[in-house]
Amino acid sequence: MRKLKLIWDFRGLTGLGTAKHHCIHLKEFAEAEKLNYYLIDFSETNEMWATAFIVVDEADMKTYRDALKPHRGEVY
Repeated sequence: MRKLKLIWDFRGLTGLGTAKHHCIHLKEFAEAEKLNYYLIDFSETNEMWATAFIVVDEADMKTYRDALKPHRGEVY
């Protein structure tokens, strides 16, 4: 089964802190809904752009997408 990476972008000087905090909420959601995931993490592209992401099975993507509204996604 394919894995998809759902991504949220955060821009500005507070982007990295916001991305880190968003990871907490992603984990809470997955655990509360008893949904499978492979990885929840963040990355900093530069000081003005950070992302939070979750890697999920393609079968679970719609549940995550509809509830959490990621900015974009890609095949992992």
